[in-house]
Amino acid sequence: MRSEELGETLLPKRLALPIFASDPLSSVAYATQEILLVLTVGGAAFLNLTPWVAAGVVALMAVVVMSYRQVVHAYPSGGGSYEVVSRNLGANSGLVVAASLLVDYVMTVAVSVASGVDNIISALPSLADHRVELAVGFVFLLMAVNLRGVRESGKAFAAPTYLFIGGILLMVVTGLVRVALGDAPVAASAAYGIVPEDGKDTLAGLGLLMLGLRAFASGCTALTGVEAISNGVPAFRAPKSRNAAATMAVMGTTAVVMFIGITALALISKVHIADNACHLTGFPGDCATAPQQTVIAQLAAAILGGDGSVLFYFIQAVTALVLILAANTAFNGFPLLASILAEHRYLPRQMHTRGDRLAFSNGIIALAVVAGGLLWLYDADVTSLIHLYILGVFTSFTLSQIGMVKHWNRALATETDPAVRGAAQRSRVINFFGAVTTALVLVIVLLTKFTQGAWLAVVAAAVLWVMMRGIRRHYDGVAEELAVDDPEAESVRPSRVHGIVLVSKVHKPTLRAIGYAQAFAPDSLEALTVAVEPDATGELERRWDELALPVPLKVLDSPYREITKPVVQYVRDYRRTSPRDAVAVFIPEYVVGHWWEHLLHNQSAFWLKSRLLFTPGVMVISVPWQLTSSNRANRPSRRAPGAVRRGEPAVRREREKLQAPEHA
Repeated sequence: MRSEELGETLLPKRLALPIFASDPLSSVAYATQEILLVLTVGGAAFLNLTPWVAAGVVALMAVVVMSYRQVVHAYPSGGGSYEVVSRNLGANSGLVVAASLLVDYVMTVAVSVASGVDNIISALPSLADHRVELAVGFVFLLMAVNLRGVRESGKAFAAPTYLFIGGILLMVVTGLVRVALGDAPVAASAAYGIVPEDGKDTLAGLGLLMLGLRAFASGCTALTGVEAISNGVPAFRAPKSRNAAATMAVMGTTAVVMFIGITALALISKVHIADNACHLTGFPGDCATAPQQTVIAQLAAAILGGDGSVLFYFIQAVTALVLILAANTAFNGFPLLASILAEHRYLPRQMHTRGDRLAFSNGIIALAVVAGGLLWLYDADVTSLIHLYILGVFTSFTLSQIGMVKHWNRALATETDPAVRGAAQRSRVINFFGAVTTALVLVIVLLTKFTQGAWLAVVAAAVLWVMMRGIRRHYDGVAEELAVDDPEAESVRPSRVHGIVLVSKVHKPTLRAIGYAQAFAPDSLEALTVAVEPDATGELERRWDELALPVPLKVLDSPYREITKPVVQYVRDYRRTSPRDAVAVFIPEYVVGHWWEHLLHNQSAFWLKSRLLFTPGVMVISVPWQLTSSNRANRPSRRAPGAVRRGEPAVRREREKLQAPEHA
């Protein structure tokens, strides 16, 4: 796609919802399960805490969605939390948010894909041994689709997201209707007993409070990805802020309804699930190896029919699909945030480059590689990965809301219009309440998850923060070093240019290099060779005199058979004696067509170039000589990047090449 076609990639709300909100929407598929897994460590008795924990998650979701609607309107340029915090709290705080979000986006991909694979295994247990391969394969499939462009990935993922929403709502409504009619569904696991972990069945006081807080922290996974819309405002069609805010409202409402419905039905149908299946009495099969069905799978079986039911497999299919596609939120958020950071010189500039399809290809590939590595390292296990999750997102939530409070304070200090002041004051109250709430959740998450693996996420974010500051220092230092202070002094021409042609033997590449060197018209020119083998050097001198070549040949002695060191030393000695002169070194090189031929040629030239490039005042000029084998590489390719961008078929390019001499 041409650069001018960027406007055609802008998204309507119906496509923006599955692209930017697939993560928070799909999180309801495992948020309830994570709450139950924590509470069942104390046995079935503590499942009575579930409604209170779920109510806390719903209230937090409402606060966060309302708070981020303020961000969308106040900062529509797409920086989201990073921009809010950088502008209001300073660059270092902004980098804390950026590092936290980058880590969280990686975890979004890993957790979503692993959870999706869990649902596939719930329907097809025979695939349990291939969990890691499936997860990593799905990550790289998502990468390939996203490399096709934002709009294309939205079209590909829209249908599964809407089918998931429709399927979950169908299951919830059907289940609640059955309850109203007196035919409440009962999960197959309701018959299982739950053996509490040692000492956990008598929890009371502070211990019970910590268990509830830990369950709440796990349930807060339902909030992951909420900020993605604020990062992606520039991708919306105009009016961008209004459309983004509307999409966020739809996302929040839909996610809350589905989460409440799933949690209520899980309690009604008495779903029993444990972190270790061996704590379930009556569990069929080997508890050490047999997988448990997910909460969604158990509800679908109890409400819509078990194995053999078309609707059961439909729910499992769309749930697995949308959980895997939920990673698409990160595949849009991570590259966009990375491009902004690269623009601000906190990440390599390649992250700011758009690919052939106008997507930030380098960011997409980097995310896939890191997330795939995590899935392989943790065996695609959701429970292990979940402890590294959500810490980053609540760090960004908290700092962005504090930043918004400061934003409104600054606006109120200068605003005199009563209507505008009233709106700003209401927004400040929302953001202040959001900051207090998310700060408390952040403390809870740290206390309950830090020792279980969240410390790795903290370390990763800290390393990223240090790395980004180092990259910025490097870019600033290079810019300062290259800045033009005195144009006349810094553009002064060298007094003389001395040319050196490196020679190994007298052949066609050598003669071409001499011709090129003469065409440059240096003030002086000489040929230089290193006497590694006396017989070969003598033959070279004899042949040189026989052809009466117009350039003097200088021979460097090398008693230890080195080539690079004597040449580099000779050039440096010349520069030392004539510091105002420039030296142009011409190196004949073979151009080959097979990869293995590179191993047989050009090694001396490579090492000479790599050393001479570090010598001030020296210019290294390669003079190519195309061997016959290079002809095979000098053909139009179907994969030539420029041709792909221009949409030229390979056959047409080949025909144009063949016809070019006739037209000439």
